[in-house]
Amino acid sequence: MSEPQSPPGVVHRETPHPLGPDPMAALEASAWALAAALGTMRDALSAPLTEVLAASPRRTAVLEAAGLLSWDGATPVPHPSLVPADGPAGRSAVEARLSSLRQAVAAAAQASAPAGGGWAELDDEVLLNQGRASAATGRALATRVVPRLTGLAERLDTADGRVLDVGTGVAALAVALARELPRVSVVGVDILRRALDLARTELAGAPDVAERITLRHQDVAELTEVGAYDLVWLPAPFLAQETLEAALPRLTGALRPGGWIVTGTNPPAADPLRAAVGRWTAVRNGGNACDTDRMAEDLTAAGLDDVRRFPTVPGGPVLVAARRPIS
Repeated sequence: MSEPQSPPGVVHRETPHPLGPDPMAALEASAWALAAALGTMRDALSAPLTEVLAASPRRTAVLEAAGLLSWDGATPVPHPSLVPADGPAGRSAVEARLSSLRQAVAAAAQASAPAGGGWAELDDEVLLNQGRASAATGRALATRVVPRLTGLAERLDTADGRVLDVGTGVAALAVALARELPRVSVVGVDILRRALDLARTELAGAPDVAERITLRHQDVAELTEVGAYDLVWLPAPFLAQETLEAALPRLTGALRPGGWIVTGTNPPAADPLRAAVGRWTAVRNGGNACDTDRMAEDLTAAGLDDVRRFPTVPGGPVLVAARRPIS
């Protein structure tokens, strides 16, 4: 007798599937576990976590099963990733994750999978939530990274200190930088006019720093300034690959000698699934799949030196910094 043949298109596996005997069911359960986590985080923004957990014991049991919650007697011990930051930044971070989940559902419902639409296809609410969440990055950049980059804190503590915020969006990161660095001027550039319109409204609610923030409608790949900035912030994953490649030498030239560029990057994925999802979502959202290691190489190739890495949270974004040589 001949060996049984698998149906066309079906791959026969000799080893157990990493998601178990029914991987589709495991993926569906993971989606519901994410929903439980985000719902809990959202509720915890307005009530103590202990009350939130007690109010929905079945949802809480899902968090336990997912390894996001344990107990010390009667005291809940949440995984750090389950605890949102305090205040508006925490709410924006939760809403940003919810927006990502909605995008995943929308992708599943589409007959085809268009790529490269990017931020222009997102509605104002998503732009605001995603943008406001970046305020936490701005504060971390100013308070944790700048002091550790040679000479930068001193440069930014003068009336001549200048910062370029690439892809400023709704200007939340620019506002955070201006508040933490009270003597600098920040220039925010973005290619999406609608985002800049939202940014101007946001700046109207930040009169303490608005006069030190300038917004420009500009493609960073066409930047022409030379020796103008002490610090450049570049959220690398959000730029299309061709834009990133064209922009990097221009951003290097826009730095003053001794100035620093700090790039937001995603670390290399820990497993094939996350790697594949990262590549798909990056291209689908108009970005790129350049990870931390590749960015460090690209910064060095652009003529920058003293490349440094600053992890944020375990498994989360890594800030990669490099300096334009003084001579």
